Amino acid sequence: MAMKHYSAEFRADAIALYRSRPGTTIAKLAGDLGVNAETLRNWIRADDRDRGAASTARTGSGTGRETAAGPGSGTAAADLDEVEEENAALRRRVRELEEERDILRKAARYFAGGDALVNRFQFVADHSGRHGVKRLCQILGVARSSFYAWQAAAPARQARADADTRLAHRIRQIQAETDGTYGAPRVTAELRERGERINRKRVARVMRQAGLRGLRLRRRTRTTIPDPAAAKAPDLIGRDFTAEAANQRYVGDITYLPVGDRGFLYLATVIDLHSRRLTGWAIAEHMRTELVLDALHAAQRTRGSLDGAILHTDHGSQYTSTAFATACRLAGVRQSMSAIGSSADNALAESFNATFKRETLQGRRAFTDEREARLTAFRWLHRYNTVRRHSRLGHQTPIAYENSTRTAQATLTPAA
Repeated sequence: MAMKHYSAEFRADAIALYRSRPGTTIAKLAGDLGVNAETLRNWIRADDRDRGAASTARTGSGTGRETAAGPGSGTAAADLDEVEEENAALRRRVRELEEERDILRKAARYFAGGDALVNRFQFVADHSGRHGVKRLCQILGVARSSFYAWQAAAPARQARADADTRLAHRIRQIQAETDGTYGAPRVTAELRERGERINRKRVARVMRQAGLRGLRLRRRTRTTIPDPAAAKAPDLIGRDFTAEAANQRYVGDITYLPVGDRGFLYLATVIDLHSRRLTGWAIAEHMRTELVLDALHAAQRTRGSLDGAILHTDHGSQYTSTAFATACRLAGVRQSMSAIGSSADNALAESFNATFKRETLQGRRAFTDEREARLTAFRWLHRYNTVRRHSRLGHQTPIAYENSTRTAQATLTPAA
């Protein structure tokens, strides 16, 4: 450690050593002696002042002329050394600042997005050969130990990135098979069905990074035209869109299919509340009662019998017509109706309609022509039961869910 108190002999020797070595600097000599540079400088200045005073006294008492060296010559030399040292320090500082400026300009391109800390590490890795890790970490404000830890984990990160790339490829295959309609939950269910153990959050992250996403719901346009004079049926559902078993409770509704600039087709559906299975449907160019009758008859053919089942609809004139009431009575179906103007009372049917249009139109305003509309609807409506996974069914298809629950109920029922 440097001494806190220095003897007069030490100070004199230090000053004499400085004066005997013209090429040395105060800072270097102070470092050699273990003395603070400013302390040594003060000793030299004091000695210069003493020498100047002594010289002046000798000149005044003698011939009246100054010595050849002149007064203050030692002080001038010390001041010159100090100025040179300060200039050298300033030049070094300027070079450091210029280097720092250049480094930060280059680093700015790395910070455009993503994880800022990872970007800093990557910049250090890319430029360490020129500037050195220590210098770069100081400028960017990161710890060297953290950088080295990040660097050591590079093989594991690359392995994860390669795995994500392969996963993104499989997700694209699923998206292609489902017309790009599946979001992360259904994609996850499909991957698990294919034997992969995977987390939904990872699927969502990979889809987001790859720019893949499912379709979103759009606002539905109402097609219900109530008939105030028609007979009404009571609400037997009460917004409880569930059923303990298949073929017990159904919902029915009508939606439109936009075709071309001004044309429309209309789709009537009958959906089982137990499995969400589409048991009956019909498409026509009109919304007359025949449309909903055709959907009801299709459901009868699917189930074999609808005797004792409840069919819940809105108050559209097709469902309140005498012809439809007669058809329900002959089929053994009990009619149920929602409140007028309340979409929530038939929410499941409306949700189905919205999903149908979202996934068939794919963001377009309308189908090109009637043929395209019919063929697209035909494909989607059949795939809905056999391929499309339903979130309310544990991401099973409606038919798969019916089969699994039927098997479970048969297992629980004791043999006769």
